[in-house]
Amino acid sequence: MQPTALPAEQSWFSRTSPDSTLGANLSAFTEPYLNDYFRANFYHLKGRDLDLVVDAGMGLAPLTTLLDLTPGKPVLAVATHIHADHVGSLFEFAERAGPRLEAEAFATMDDRWTFADEFRALAEPVTKLPHAGWKVEDYRIRTAPLTRVLDEGDRIDLGDRSFTVLHLPGHSFGCIGLYDERDGLLFSGDAVYDSTLIDDMWCSDKEDYRATMRRLADLQVRVVHGGHGESFGEPRLKEIAREYLDRP
Repeated sequence: MQPTALPAEQSWFSRTSPDSTLGANLSAFTEPYLNDYFRANFYHLKGRDLDLVVDAGMGLAPLTTLLDLTPGKPVLAVATHIHADHVGSLFEFAERAGPRLEAEAFATMDDRWTFADEFRALAEPVTKLPHAGWKVEDYRIRTAPLTRVLDEGDRIDLGDRSFTVLHLPGHSFGCIGLYDERDGLLFSGDAVYDSTLIDDMWCSDKEDYRATMRRLADLQVRVVHGGHGESFGEPRLKEIAREYLDRP
């Protein structure tokens, strides 16, 4: 998948256009000028009756103007967890959903939950300024109280397809994924992605993560769109799960 060029006002982002991997109604985005640690993926899936946005980047540049939204059509933005690289632009959406176990913190976006203070402390947070005069020490995440709280087994219906909420703790205790059983598509957030999995924060739990890996190893998927890195299929998902479970 090759990123496509964006208009100048949207050039903070890169977009992977729909193709045979993403599907006709799905676009993937990232923020290429961010420090690697905070560079996350987010997604826009067009449904018949409802559009779904999965995660919301760092909030360093306007997000909704980037998306191909239909005027008057409902949009639900889902945060897979509350860390800064996934919730920065959540406030831009009227309808916002996220995991129950972290729900209260969306109303404050406190550094303890988002780790935004770690971003402010970086020596090189970006390789290009998101706009003139931007300073990392001024970075704050705008509050975005949830309008819908998500639990294990909840359904998100787009009209022509639906997703089941999976509680996938370990990276953080609230982490969720969205799973379309019919299509085999999993939006996994930071529960699993094709790189080193992080399990050493105050909100992490290694035993929970091991349970999540065992669950994912048995999941039937066609494609996993993770919170970081490239998308991958079921064979790689099983490898990642096994590699984690084999850690000493």
